[in-house]
Amino acid sequence: MTDTGRVLIAADKFKGSLTAVEVAEHVAAGIRAARPEARVAALPVADGGDGTVDAAVAGGFSPVETEVTGPLGLPVLASFALRGEVAVLEMAQASGLRLLPPYTFAPMTATTYGTGELILAALDAGARTVVLGVGGSATTDGGAGMLAALGARFLDPDGDPVAPGGGPLREVATADLSGLDPRLKDTEFVLAGDVDNPLTGPLGAAAVYGPQKGADPVEVEALDAALTHFVRVLGNAVGPRAAQCAEAPGAGAAGGIGFGALLALDAVFRPGIEVLLDVLGFASALEGTGLVVTGEGSLDEQTLHGKAPAGVAAAARAAGLRTVAVCGRLAIDDAALRGAGIEKAYPLTAIEPDVTACIENAGVLLERVARQLAEEQL
Repeated sequence: MTDTGRVLIAADKFKGSLTAVEVAEHVAAGIRAARPEARVAALPVADGGDGTVDAAVAGGFSPVETEVTGPLGLPVLASFALRGEVAVLEMAQASGLRLLPPYTFAPMTATTYGTGELILAALDAGARTVVLGVGGSATTDGGAGMLAALGARFLDPDGDPVAPGGGPLREVATADLSGLDPRLKDTEFVLAGDVDNPLTGPLGAAAVYGPQKGADPVEVEALDAALTHFVRVLGNAVGPRAAQCAEAPGAGAAGGIGFGALLALDAVFRPGIEVLLDVLGFASALEGTGLVVTGEGSLDEQTLHGKAPAGVAAAARAAGLRTVAVCGRLAIDDAALRGAGIEKAYPLTAIEPDVTACIENAGVLLERVARQLAEEQL
């Protein structure tokens, strides 16, 4: 056994097969099967995208459900997590790709309006610190929909509100932020994400992420031009800060909702996993721990750039603790793993090479690799 005999499981979801909570349950079962005497604790984590609210709820927050406007303008049920005056929101709950019908995309018209409604619901519930997790969005509207729900007005040359979505932003003639909910000024906003793209240009929201949302090359160009125009119009309303926020790291997150949050909500951008570890009390959870087990569906190059396992491993290493990982597939070498602070990874594909079978039987296979992990590490 390790010096303390306590294992902390702090893994993200296995996308498409297991939630972070389920990953923790299966890993714990596998460890206990091999080492019944082991003391196992779980703190499911996320990096700001899908699963962020679930991770907060698993960490002791209370779920709050409300009806908001989905990305296509239809009502959807969305949840946020609340503990005291701190709310954890996940924009994908209101404006995510997962809310679109199968094989349906709306890159030009999908709206973040529901995310603004979700923020209002959090304020109504007493939140004065809002963590806005961004990722998995269906939208490229620069946060215009979110801000409209919060009281901003974006008008065309005739003085009428522009239609929802990123495409219609090319028609914005005037922007008025004076009607924003006054409670926003007294609320701390943290933009939690794992991408640091600017809003526009070759590394911007439309160019890099538009194709994932169904945008073809012509639509990508149109969206980038519309976002650029949107920034100019906002510059007329608020001055040079609009252009500065458009270039800031995180402005291009989730179709540009990062820009809207940075500009109008005075949000602070931070890597999502760092924010969630703070919110969930990861430092306290490490007390008395001898080994940390992290992981996600695919350990690859993206993992090394702000994903949950890398953040967990970095925090554990700073506390002088060892970290190993479980994953569906492993696509980086041992040197890269060690560089990220992960001593060893245990992929499902090591015992079941068929990826489809791994996805379908992830729970059972995860318990098997967790038994092997326990036999080798404890």
